[in-house]
Amino acid sequence: MPAVSRATAVSSDIVITKQPECASVPAGCPVTLHCAAMGPTPLHYQWFEGQQEIAGAAQSALLVNERSGIYVCRVNDQQNRCVFSEWAKVKVHYIKSAALPRRWQGEPVIGLQPEPLRVKVGQRASLRCVAFGIPAPKYQWHRNGIPLPHQTKAELVISTVEMRHHGTYLCSVANDRQQECWSSAADVSVVENIPIAISLPSLRISGSGQRKVTAKSPTVCRKADTPQEVGLCATDKVALLIGNMNYVNHPKLVATMMDVMELCSLLHQLDFRVVSLLDLTKEEMQSAVEQFLQLLDRGVYALFYYAGHGYECSGRNYMVPVNAPNPYRPENCINVQKILCRMQVKNTALNVLLLDMCRKWYNQAYLPSDLQPLAPTGNIVYGYATCEDAEAYEVQDGEHSSGIFMKYLKRHILKKEKVTQILENVSEDMGKDQLITGKQVMEIRHTLKECRALTDEICTKGHTVQLRVRNERWKRANELPERTTIRFPCGVGVELSCSAKFSNVMIVYAKIKTRPPQVSECKVSLLKPEELASVCSDLSGGSAQMDFLLSSLNDQQQSDTTLHLCGLHKLEKPLILWVTVRYRLLKENPKLEETAAVNLGHPLIARLELYRTMPAARVEADATSTHQDCARAPDSTVTKDTSKACGSGTRTGANKREVKPPTCPARMFNQPEENDERDVSNGS
Repeated sequence: MPAVSRATAVSSDIVITKQPECASVPAGCPVTLHCAAMGPTPLHYQWFEGQQEIAGAAQSALLVNERSGIYVCRVNDQQNRCVFSEWAKVKVHYIKSAALPRRWQGEPVIGLQPEPLRVKVGQRASLRCVAFGIPAPKYQWHRNGIPLPHQTKAELVISTVEMRHHGTYLCSVANDRQQECWSSAADVSVVENIPIAISLPSLRISGSGQRKVTAKSPTVCRKADTPQEVGLCATDKVALLIGNMNYVNHPKLVATMMDVMELCSLLHQLDFRVVSLLDLTKEEMQSAVEQFLQLLDRGVYALFYYAGHGYECSGRNYMVPVNAPNPYRPENCINVQKILCRMQVKNTALNVLLLDMCRKWYNQAYLPSDLQPLAPTGNIVYGYATCEDAEAYEVQDGEHSSGIFMKYLKRHILKKEKVTQILENVSEDMGKDQLITGKQVMEIRHTLKECRALTDEICTKGHTVQLRVRNERWKRANELPERTTIRFPCGVGVELSCSAKFSNVMIVYAKIKTRPPQVSECKVSLLKPEELASVCSDLSGGSAQMDFLLSSLNDQQQSDTTLHLCGLHKLEKPLILWVTVRYRLLKENPKLEETAAVNLGHPLIARLELYRTMPAARVEADATSTHQDCARAPDSTVTKDTSKACGSGTRTGANKREVKPPTCPARMFNQPEENDERDVSNGS
């Protein structure tokens, strides 16, 4: 603050009601700073630039012309009691051809766009973006659509360039009024100097039969089929992960939640945009696929992963939704091959399908569904957790539960190898696992003609328009409610914050931040909204995995209570959360209670409004026809196999991801069977 004379005292009776705002403007654009205050009249204003008093600037408004600086206003009364406003920084940018739109109201505008770069490994690189706005906007840089931590200045500087810095960069600018705009995309190409063996012609020395080489060239041993040397890249990387575990009419699974969460984390390290969803009905799965397809375009690497119950019929693979009737037909399930056909239409560069489910054959005489043959694009990779007419298993071990397939996939997926080689390595490791010997063998199918790897860099040159569209859609599906503090009439302040591990599961944290001295025994509780009360996902029902997840996140958040909300994709209206505080004013008085409603809007995947793209539900009709075709046996239970393949240790047996319907005398339609098998550990 500017120096205050000894005759001047700081006053608590004067209150600043309007603070001057920071500004970022082009040269030639005047800026007027405003300050307003309430207190004993008359009030006097005096503006300062830095520590220097501005002569004649004794009004509540200050006009700044063509001058960058930091400004503050002093307000004092007749008794020389004063207060100071907040500092306001005015930045004037001298940029050629920079212009503001007509009738500009101070909203963020990009004045200088970042330029594409081509740099070598080890060099210094920088991207610059200049934005105008009143109040001055804040910057956030993104690479391949992912926000870069701590890159919140107008200039992004990379002191030492590495290959991982290759990609497309954008800058988003926003102000405190929730106004935002984006820069154009700037491609950063990183090249590495690789010595190349050059065959130089030899010279024959006149009069001799000898040859003389003019120069020696370096010898480089180039290994074939390495993705990094071929130079292939993706225009983007997009993944949809679905894990079904809490089935309504079939045995529940344990490991799918951790499998999806771990794969999501690994794919993020590979620069994938990941949508991860738990416990979807058939209509919800179809809608999620529709949204997934909208993120695909020419040159994109697409990955689809499913963990849950499944089966195979007439060469088709079917995923079982959580609301599938028992028994179910193919029309109650999702055909994987139809999804792949639609992925091909998008002209993607790589399509990877990872199916962590059973593939038991059922009633192969059943008339298969119509399916167009796949185009010979040479970019398809299937990774089946098990082979045809076999089952897939999961190891149940509390928070360490995992599908057998995922157990080994996560060991290799980050390696810089051709994607088919990654799966070959997984298959070899699974073949050495004694737990599933003779039960589960991975199968790989592919038509991949190029040496593409999941670690390939992203290069969006020529695809920036599509990238911007995907960025906007991606951002909408990943927005969390902002941290906020609720003030109760009793004086208690409760801070709410949110985090997410899945796109349709959000954890809300509540922490008591302020409490008046007269309030004691204060506790806060959160009530699940009514629209999510009937969601079939029950991740709080004693699940060791969710308990482990919550405890680790609570350690980070240090909250007083938490509430995890599942099934956010079902939201049609804004999410209203009820926060209750219970307390005593004095120890001997009875407990009192106050409740406040907090509007959290449409968080995460709810922003995409999946319910709008859901086909008409036919679940009830299918269930009715099922009862008519086959009477349900009264003892429809999960059978257990006592084969001892587990060996000593604390792991519980491998549990199959497959469903068993009751026995029926005549089946004219597909009726998958489930054989839930739990291995018994041998004591040592």
